[in-house]
Amino acid sequence: MFRVTADTNVYIAGLMIPGINRRFLELARAGYLELGISDAILEEIQDVLVRKFLSEEDALEARTYVESITRRVHPKRSIKAVADDPDDDAILECAIEHVSDFVISADRHLLKMVRFEGVPIVPIQQFMERAFGIGSKVW
Repeated sequence: MFRVTADTNVYIAGLMIPGINRRFLELARAGYLELGISDAILEEIQDVLVRKFLSEEDALEARTYVESITRRVHPKRSIKAVADDPDDDAILECAIEHVSDFVISADRHLLKMVRFEGVPIVPIQQFMERAFGIGSKVW
């Protein structure tokens, strides 16, 4: 089983739009991968949902769903690796604490790093093809 940390954009897309991101969340729910998440990522998910998409009540329901399909970690190490977007450091902190095999993101700041401390940072399409042999035509 793959241990993965997903960026906020993966969760938002998976919650709001049918497609590859939603399938990714379904695979986590079914136990095919372990998603690590931190309080910082959960807070950002809820904040974005309320600001852009959902009512407070619906955002809380979405957060509860995300909590049910993830494994909560509490990063002990503070990372300062993404100078252009320091909020992205929370993703890396979670990935290191979770001992993730991959970081999944659509964020250009993270993707241009390619990897962090040996952990590949890849777009979701690449992960799904590598991990499950599922190409984009399925979506």
